[in-house]
Amino acid sequence: MTYVAAMHTVAVLALDDVIPSDLAMPIDVFARTRLPGERAGYRVRVCAATDEVDAGAFTLRAPHGLAALADADTVVVPGVHDPTAPVREDVLRALRAAAAAGTRIASICVGTFVLARAGLLAGLRATTHWYAAGELAAAYPDIDVDPDVLYVDNGQILTSAGAAAGMDLCLHMIRRDYGSAVAADAARASVMPLEREGGQAQFIVNLPPASPRGQALEPLLAWLEENAARELTLDDIAAHAGLSSRTLLRRFREQTGTTPLQWLHRARVRRAQHLLETTAHPVERIAAQVGFGSPTAFRDRFKRVAGVSPQAYRRAFSSSGA
Repeated sequence: MTYVAAMHTVAVLALDDVIPSDLAMPIDVFARTRLPGERAGYRVRVCAATDEVDAGAFTLRAPHGLAALADADTVVVPGVHDPTAPVREDVLRALRAAAAAGTRIASICVGTFVLARAGLLAGLRATTHWYAAGELAAAYPDIDVDPDVLYVDNGQILTSAGAAAGMDLCLHMIRRDYGSAVAADAARASVMPLEREGGQAQFIVNLPPASPRGQALEPLLAWLEENAARELTLDDIAAHAGLSSRTLLRRFREQTGTTPLQWLHRARVRRAQHLLETTAHPVERIAAQVGFGSPTAFRDRFKRVAGVSPQAYRRAFSSSGA
């Protein structure tokens, strides 16, 4: 769907317990957008089901009611602190009516849960903040939840990850509406790149797959963690465990949800992330330190796990003293 109106109306929906940064960000980004001749690109309206909204740290007075959704070109639903909290039925009805009328609807962070509860994401791909992605997928199995991307554009319905990813999504919508030049100006006004490298995989804590406590694989997992830098094969791991390769694969998948070599690769990437954050060692040295046979294999595996290259990860996360 292409939006070509001279000036767009954006309705930002304020719910009780709204995350203040999620609410303020789209208001600021759209309000700053200027067209050639310094004309405003968007008319921004904050709307709510009640006159006052409890935002936790403060109380917000919303100048517009839910009727404002019907007149908007775009509706933005920010996240709330508890994404599992009930949503007022009149809010859900207003969102469904806006969607039925063809209005573009976008969510920020865990605002995705509100769209899911309204039934607007059934059969669609969507994202949310990585810490809530598993909960969203479990609660709404008819949604294709992608926890690794910054945002998902389904045309009319769009979703984003955390608050910063919500800014990425707003800039994306501005580019759809008015083109790259206007979006680039809006990005500069917000001190943001128009496009960020990678997805939210780079921000996800790379924890090892969970294994139930007391299971027989716990000693093996500890051994793998300690020996991650060695060039281990599946046969090596199976021999240490005293199992056949086939039995090890079956038990490992049952208890961790992955294979021994995939687990080993993630352990190596975890070590590499720590070295990239805390040292100035060249990538080639880190590749050897963590057990990859070549820098090329290391770069390829690192990008598959973290979503960005080792160099990009270091630029984003290295400590000032490294």
